[in-house]
Amino acid sequence: MEPRTTTQQGESWPRSVFLLAFDLRKERPANRRRLGCLLRAAALAELMTSGSLADESGKARAVTAPAAPGRLQAAVWEQIAGSPPRSWGSWMRKDHAQAYRLVRDELEAARLVRVERHRVLLFPVERVTPRKPHLSRRLAERVARAVHGSRPISRVSPDVRVLAALAAAARLKTVLPDREWPLHQRRVEQLSAPIEPITTALRKNLQAAESSG
Repeated sequence: MEPRTTTQQGESWPRSVFLLAFDLRKERPANRRRLGCLLRAAALAELMTSGSLADESGKARAVTAPAAPGRLQAAVWEQIAGSPPRSWGSWMRKDHAQAYRLVRDELEAARLVRVERHRVLLFPVERVTPRKPHLSRRLAERVARAVHGSRPISRVSPDVRVLAALAAAARLKTVLPDREWPLHQRRVEQLSAPIEPITTALRKNLQAAESSG
């Protein structure tokens, strides 16, 4: 199994997804609402693969409390643990704005992003930029290689595999152009297998959001 890279060491999947979603040419993260849903999907994936959550006929069921979770993972866990089993998709749609803020604040505290706040005509405006853009670039390159590469799935690190599966479900343009994602459908299905209920729900959520405008 491939070891975690320096870019990934110590990073939770929501934090890695936030870095992965940066459009470095425009110097800003992806659409905030879309990113919030993707961040919650990453938190759900982390909780599921660690054994804290389980899939129960397409619904998320709490199993055991996570050890030392990030702020988003802790919030998601508490919501699920305190509710009857609900679909993965419903948990992704819930509080997506809060998800964005929680992960943004963690990255700001870790000095991985810079947050500039000001007002335009009395309305608050913020600009979020990466302090270390090479981390986002390197991460995008590794995820792209996992998607279109020939390396056996078993030799792709678990972190990169999950990030690739989430990026494919969201069709992140920071990883591959939109037109290229369908070319790798079979490979994406293999990468997504460990978290399939989550990637399926994420894809349907984002497609529904785009259809509704």
